Amino acid sequence: MTHGNEESIRRLAEQARSGNRAAFSELVNLLMNPIVALTHKMTGSREVALDLAQDSFISAWQNIGTFRGDAKFESWLYRIAVNKSLHYLNSAANRTSAPLEETEIESASTPEQDLTRDELRRNVVAFMRQLPEQQRIVFELRFYKQYQFDEIAEITGKALGTVKTLYREAIKKLRVTATEKGWRS
Repeated sequence: MTHGNEESIRRLAEQARSGNRAAFSELVNLLMNPIVALTHKMTGSREVALDLAQDSFISAWQNIGTFRGDAKFESWLYRIAVNKSLHYLNSAANRTSAPLEETEIESASTPEQDLTRDELRRNVVAFMRQLPEQQRIVFELRFYKQYQFDEIAEITGKALGTVKTLYREAIKKLRVTATEKGWRS
């Protein structure tokens, strides 16, 4: 996110905290896609992801008064979405949720490069399905969303050292899997 966008989100969050619904609506417009992407990666279902994103924003609005502003609003919102997704995944009724779907990648490359990239993407998505839940969350936030470790710790509610360990373990498993399967980049 650009600095200007971060500043805009900070300002809108302050206004929303004061009860400004229009400011919160603008936050929804700015952050809906990243929240849906996160919940989609976690659940594997587009429909569930949309529902969880909507629930996350409803919870955020209902609890906006508890947002202290000492952390980024996006981190606070991501934590809500992660918690909603974890609750969904841990629900006994939802144990048979759909597998992770693959996301589209747009590029200006050769068909051979596209095929190689698509194969690698499918392999990484399949690998992520095998990760324990907490490692998958940390891997997703770091690898795909490129959050800093301290931000991931804030989002997940885990200690910084735990987050780094979870990521390091996921990367070790990725390297082993890539070597065993002979993936190419």
